[in-house]
Amino acid sequence: MAISISATGFKGGLGSSFHSVTGEDSWRRIYGMLAKSVPKHVGAGKGVRAQPMMKNVNEGKGLFAPVVVVTRQIVGKKRFNQLRGKAIALHSCVINEFCKSIGADTKQKQGLIRLAKKNGERLGFLA
Repeated sequence: MAISISATGFKGGLGSSFHSVTGEDSWRRIYGMLAKSVPKHVGAGKGVRAQPMMKNVNEGKGLFAPVVVVTRQIVGKKRFNQLRGKAIALHSCVINEFCKSIGADTKQKQGLIRLAKKNGERLGFLA
């Protein structure tokens, strides 16, 4: 059985060819030489994947958008986000209490919370 293996471009400069290689011993030699020439650790580079855009489509629009933008500039982004989070949490509590009082189930409650978010975007609260 005669085969020809050409090993070029490997680390370590294996620029030779093996001709008429036969037998189990020869294959072990070839495998050993090739295994030494291949790097043991190959780093996976950072992907070129774009960051997801979680942006409000109505940013800068809406009745309350100018007030929101000015308030963010005055109090700072970190403090503004804390206040916004508290306001959203309080509004969610109001929605939960309302749903309890009318006997709405969880699915209806989630729908009302989504509707409140969409209305807040349209009005400019999430600018």
